[in-house]
Amino acid sequence: METTNAHNASLPEESQRFQELKAGLPHIRQSPINVGSLELIVARPGVNERNILTEGTLDLTLGLQGDTWKTRGSSKTADGLANPDAQITIMNSRAIQLVAGSKDQWPQAGDQLFIDLDLGRENLPSGTQLEIGSAVVEVTPPPHTGCHKFAARFGPDATKLVNSPEGRQLNLRGINAKVVKPGTVRVGDYVRKLKP
Repeated sequence: METTNAHNASLPEESQRFQELKAGLPHIRQSPINVGSLELIVARPGVNERNILTEGTLDLTLGLQGDTWKTRGSSKTADGLANPDAQITIMNSRAIQLVAGSKDQWPQAGDQLFIDLDLGRENLPSGTQLEIGSAVVEVTPPPHTGCHKFAARFGPDATKLVNSPEGRQLNLRGINAKVVKPGTVRVGDYVRKLKP
């Protein structure tokens, strides 16, 4: 009993932060399920570099034009080349707002598209297609999880939340996708869930 009391008395501040983050989950759960909106487009021209775009082009070969997905390769592929199933990374705009606290910090997540739409596994299983502007992307199987970079930028509690069972179910860290129909996307465009 004494050990428990001593442990409870010395809980770090992160616990309070984690509870604050968890309190934001109901708002994320209210994200639209069929038609949402594109809130931010971010290209990554180099390591730790971010270009905020009002308009972008999604290309079958390059992914988001101006982004380094194609050239930087992947440690998760046998040949070290870019992972075609992680061509585009998408994060829920309500989730990034919760962990970042300011839209200025959204690009630090490293994702290219931030959308107001329910990205949860039940709503967007692998194979689901999303129409964004004149382009279409398809949700791919690889999970998108919080890594050490995410923890460094948003803190261990944010990483704990997105990697928790509930966080995984809601895909709070985001989803991977590939371009299946090239086209132009603009901030404010509707994002429509298409039938798989």
